[in-house]
Amino acid sequence: MNYKEIAKETIGHLYKAHSSIRKSGIDEKLIALAELRVSQINGCAYCCSYHAKELLNFGIEQDVINRLPGWKHTNAFDVKQKLVLSWTEAITYHNDNIQEIRERLLQYFTEREFVELNASITLMSTLNKLRITLAEED
Repeated sequence: MNYKEIAKETIGHLYKAHSSIRKSGIDEKLIALAELRVSQINGCAYCCSYHAKELLNFGIEQDVINRLPGWKHTNAFDVKQKLVLSWTEAITYHNDNIQEIRERLLQYFTEREFVELNASITLMSTLNKLRITLAEED
């Protein structure tokens, strides 16, 4: 189903929001890392492939991308990246420790960056679910 064409205005607004987040000033590598992790959790094959290639284009090594599912058990990610991944999982899985992670994130990010990061994660989850439920399989 060509859902992007069927609901062109609505879906277009979602992609405009995504573009706005990418232009917000927050490090695009962190956004792409979070978006890949959300896509992995949600099982969106298309988005996993897209964001993995995007990270490669940003200069992230393939070995680091391969370690993403096990990010808690590797030194391949720095403190800021691990906080972003922790937050990504907390809000995607609806974990109970959201407040604790939020407080740590706000030590590294401005309120605006925090809101943009949050918007990115939640929007990516929406885009994953649209792709999984409405698009043809890849």
